[in-house]
Amino acid sequence: MKIIVVDDDKEIVELLSIYLKNEGYEPIAAYSGKEALTKIATTPDIGLMILDIMMPGMTGIEVIKELRRDSDIPIIVVSAKTGDMDKIQGLITGADDYVVKPFNPLEVMARVRSLLRRSEKKVTSDKPDILEIGPLVINKDSHEVKTIAGADIQLTALEFGILYLLASHPNRVFSADEIFERVWQQESVVSAKTVMVHVSHLRDKIQKATDGEEVIQTVWGVGYKVEAQ
Repeated sequence: MKIIVVDDDKEIVELLSIYLKNEGYEPIAAYSGKEALTKIATTPDIGLMILDIMMPGMTGIEVIKELRRDSDIPIIVVSAKTGDMDKIQGLITGADDYVVKPFNPLEVMARVRSLLRRSEKKVTSDKPDILEIGPLVINKDSHEVKTIAGADIQLTALEFGILYLLASHPNRVFSADEIFERVWQQESVVSAKTVMVHVSHLRDKIQKATDGEEVIQTVWGVGYKVEAQ
């Protein structure tokens, strides 16, 4: 698995590359946003990006915006910016996870493994695991979501994980902490805000594809659910 590490600090790139190699991954180094986009466009099979936010020239946020036009590659943001709004901005733009500098490389590796597990597309049987909920058809094996009319809805791995969790337990309300622990498979003190941002993205994509249908409902003060049809 190829993983691109993007940071203008060469020592950080080298450090993460060492840990990635030890985990069996193939690290690819980039020291600017433009270099990262070029390498992603010209290097096949890059499976994940670890990205700094504060870089000269093209910032990490700009890289994410550009990449999200046509790619759902998992992105872990690594940044010295510690404020909640900074984290939320990164997630709203399209990142999947956020790690604050200074960081423990082992924590970054754990998040890499977790994200890659979520993004794997598994085909486990001749009969795919398919859910139909409201206007949506959800294929667990291929990680595909379509409308009843057949239009594709492009979701990130984490967005798919949230939707499948809720759709496979109709009428059950999941708290933000429950969703985070099940989908991200880790604990975090910022899980509620992280889940809120991803649910918001997910809702927007579903509503655009279904003429405004509200598949995911908020139970205020409790969590989120999908109602059985």
